Amino acid sequence: MTEEKNRKTIVIGHKNPDTDSICSAVCYARLKSELTGKEYVPGRAGHINEETQFVLKYFGVEAPELIDNVKTQVRDIDIRKTKGADKNISLKRAWNLMQDANVVTLPVANSSDVLEGLITVGDITKSYMNVYDSSILSKAKTQYSNIIETLEGHLVVGDETAYFDEGKVLIAAANPDMMEYYIAPHDLVILGNRYESQLCAIEMEADCIIVCEGAAVSMTIRKLAQERGCTVITTPYDTYTAARLINQSMPVSHFMKTENLITFEDGDYIDDIKEVMASKRHRDFPILDKDGKYLGMISRRNLLGAKGKQIVLVDHNERNQAVDGIENADILEIIDHHKLGTVETIAPVFFRNQPLGCTATIIYQMYNEANVLRDRTTAGLLCSAIISDTLLFRSPTCTETDRTAALALAGEAGIDDINRYAAEMFAAGSNLKSKTDDEIFYQDFKRFNSGKTTFGVGQISSLNEDELAELRDRLLPYLQKAHKEHGVDMMFFMLTNILKESTTLLYEGNGAESLLARAFRLEKSDRSGSGFVELPGVVSRKKQLIPAIMIACEE
Repeated sequence: MTEEKNRKTIVIGHKNPDTDSICSAVCYARLKSELTGKEYVPGRAGHINEETQFVLKYFGVEAPELIDNVKTQVRDIDIRKTKGADKNISLKRAWNLMQDANVVTLPVANSSDVLEGLITVGDITKSYMNVYDSSILSKAKTQYSNIIETLEGHLVVGDETAYFDEGKVLIAAANPDMMEYYIAPHDLVILGNRYESQLCAIEMEADCIIVCEGAAVSMTIRKLAQERGCTVITTPYDTYTAARLINQSMPVSHFMKTENLITFEDGDYIDDIKEVMASKRHRDFPILDKDGKYLGMISRRNLLGAKGKQIVLVDHNERNQAVDGIENADILEIIDHHKLGTVETIAPVFFRNQPLGCTATIIYQMYNEANVLRDRTTAGLLCSAIISDTLLFRSPTCTETDRTAALALAGEAGIDDINRYAAEMFAAGSNLKSKTDDEIFYQDFKRFNSGKTTFGVGQISSLNEDELAELRDRLLPYLQKAHKEHGVDMMFFMLTNILKESTTLLYEGNGAESLLARAFRLEKSDRSGSGFVELPGVVSRKKQLIPAIMIACEE
């Protein structure tokens, strides 16, 4: 049977996540878990910057798990939890298990759930149709318990855990005088209720006798069998039926496939395994975990209704900013404060987008609307996100709603002096001396589209004017490299001075300088021609830079 999975939902922000992206994911996952009782977990789509690390450490919160992509994996779909069978079970038992589970392939696993082989309906059919010699039962090392189960028999003398592993199987149809010529030591003899035949078989050193039609076994025969080490089994079946059924008692280990098994791991991507499954004639394939332990079975039919990972997007709704594989995901909700982007969904979703300075402000409102109390940690994370995104209320994106929310959250989080806390937070984020150009450039980087024009914009905010000047000289040549690597039309980088509320904007790409001149009405004297321009009063990428560039692109 296919087991319905208790699916978790990942709450995740954009690539190159900032403090709002991370804190909003953590806090919204908590809110949704509280409201629904289901599993919502925060994730991150990139490296956490120093500012965010400071916030998480300050409030004692672990960083969300890094998620490289959200492509559909085997673990995301319903797999058939067919229990692994023991390799010693009989063919008949294996057949019955298949019928009960309505499957054509039975996995064979040991007590530690390590897959040992596969037995199929076809393998069992071949075992019935193929002509084997009379010693096949012993060659297969058949346990007496299997013979008893298959023949619905009763053990009279012997040990059911012992194995029939020598000799042949024969039917004692002749009189005792003739039997002496064809019974050899260690044979298994199927016979009737004739005392003389039973006695002869034991004296000829047979390892086992099977007495048919439920006939009683005398005390003399029992005693002699015990003395000679001969196993005695009775069965209600007649001799013909017993002889026909006994091959079904052989263990599956003798017929199962053990080499070149095609298995998949639960972490494999559905797109990768589809081709393999289509190229093979097998109907079912075993699924293993990363340690090689057997988990269940999968068939092509499982892939038909495969559902992607359940995702909630926070702080973005642009496809090119989303985690890789978003087109395969089942997006349930989007909580954002940016312009409408290009994320497409298969089904209608809950979409909340407000013209506020920070996604965390929206989540603060949602806690209030749901009457869910925030603990100190949650309040601290939301407050920190608002401080970060609004540059402590200096950004033009900041609204009175953001400010009110941040001050209320500061009180809940025990932040006595929000200005001092913000200074410490910004200082942690602008400590860039030990970082490489690559780390600085991608600390907060996003791609955008405007018609046929594509461009990337990175941003660093700092309290230190000298540090920003040094970064300008470092990043100008790096911008050329990044421009080529991304294959965009233009590349920009904002060096934002929080105290002066201004930005030095680096640019690269054909037409970038003239585009900025149109966007910000720059005079020739404002353009240095050396790859950067000064933009007094510009601190917000979202509200000031991107809209101006897009309008200029349209012009």
